[in-house]
Amino acid sequence: MSTTVMASVRSALRSVLHWKPLLPLPRRGSRAAAALLPLTERVPAMAAPCRMHPSVYAIEAAVIDWARRTGLRADPGVGFHRMAGRAFAEFDAAAAALFAQWLTWLFHLDDELDEGPCPLEVFQGMLEGSADHPLEAAFADLWRVTSARMSDQWRRRFAVNLQRQHYACRTEAENRAAGKSPTLADYPMLRRGTVGPYLYDLVEPCLRVEVPAWVHRSEPWQELVNSCSDITAWCNDVASRPKERGDGHNLVVIAMRELGLGERDAVGWVLDRIAERCRDMSRAARRLPMDDLAPGTARDVSKVACAYLAAPRAHLDWLLESSRYA
Repeated sequence: MSTTVMASVRSALRSVLHWKPLLPLPRRGSRAAAALLPLTERVPAMAAPCRMHPSVYAIEAAVIDWARRTGLRADPGVGFHRMAGRAFAEFDAAAAALFAQWLTWLFHLDDELDEGPCPLEVFQGMLEGSADHPLEAAFADLWRVTSARMSDQWRRRFAVNLQRQHYACRTEAENRAAGKSPTLADYPMLRRGTVGPYLYDLVEPCLRVEVPAWVHRSEPWQELVNSCSDITAWCNDVASRPKERGDGHNLVVIAMRELGLGERDAVGWVLDRIAERCRDMSRAARRLPMDDLAPGTARDVSKVACAYLAAPRAHLDWLLESSRYA
């Protein structure tokens, strides 16, 4: 790869770690989310608010139109379009809109599984192409658009990760029925499943690129994805804990029980773990095998990695302003 192209790719990866600040909107998110603010002083990549996509209102309109057409709810106060608008601020509006639609679907699925009548069998229905349940129909609509340009290998990877969520959600349901909670050792892997591991696969079709299979299998790439998943999931645990009182599937709650900590100290312990995973994520990004890729492929891989690197701060900004956990 030429020195010029390599320098451009490295610069793109570095720039995501240091977004230029914009004045944030007044906060209306959960009070618990404010406990995450110390991360902005401890983690360079989370020091400043993300840029917002200049077409954020068009992205919002696209999400609302899609939700109405598929029969789902799109609450503007929840603001999935703003999370996607930050994570995809450097890309076109269509990429952000598609990702925001998937977020809307995912959180509907999460709410239905936790609070509604949605059966776990809905996962199998989606894998089999059923459209009987509203979530299945909405999934089929998104899948038709999303998978059109992707390889069979990517489709298999997505299906495996959808099945991973199914297994993780089933484990959670069995734990709740038995009055059990996961241990600190078991929870990270379980949480990576329930958070929706295919979300990270979706970055590629949103950006109309595909990461080579050997890169995806590489240790630095897997660590990049896993650390990003852990950071966003554990931040979500801190922000959502008041809403989820009584549920042992939360890292703060597990730390309180297993380490004998009060709530404040348990939140501090979780923040330490999040900061550690942020460092892991930065190191993984710098170890990606860019030198072994052709220039065009390196640029594609860089785009996906940049979206991952932007995700933790984009998610934090969303937690601070969204009404979802207020």
